[in-house]
Amino acid sequence: MASSSSSATAAEATERRGIPAASFVEDVQTYLNQLGLDVNSTLSFLQERLQQYKLVEMKLLAQQRDLQAKIPDIEKCLDVVSTLQSKKGTGEALLADFEVSEGIYSRARIEDADSVCLWLGANVMLEYSCEEANTLLQNNLENAKASLEVLIADLQFLRDQVTITQVTIARVYNWDVHQRRAKQSTVTA
Repeated sequence: MASSSSSATAAEATERRGIPAASFVEDVQTYLNQLGLDVNSTLSFLQERLQQYKLVEMKLLAQQRDLQAKIPDIEKCLDVVSTLQSKKGTGEALLADFEVSEGIYSRARIEDADSVCLWLGANVMLEYSCEEANTLLQNNLENAKASLEVLIADLQFLRDQVTITQVTIARVYNWDVHQRRAKQSTVTA
């Protein structure tokens, strides 16, 4: 059992949801020998990897913004459904302002609503009973919050990989400069 958990940890350290992990370079010479590349090729490879990380980060940040905008909308819908359920059977009408079109609002008087219509996306709207709508919205809210947590963890992992890659680029470059200076001082001495 211990071997399976350690292999899972090793796999997680090398990749997270398709994002390859960057390895910290302690010895640049050994790193270059393992890659089988010269300094310029290694720097090009690392710069390309850094650009890939930045592209993935932009995509993840866009997803995060979308989820952060979606969660309050779902919570508002849940509040409306809860309000409709609480007013149901009391004989009390609910006055609501709703948006008909962009910037155009209308006032509605809602009495004993048994069902609500929810936008599902792609210009699709379905009618649900208030109980079904409440359940669906609760599930959607839980899924959105869980997705946001995973996304935040992915972004943190990605930022760590960007930092490691930037440090590796600096270490390889500085090692190359040091090697060139040592070679030049040997030639002049």
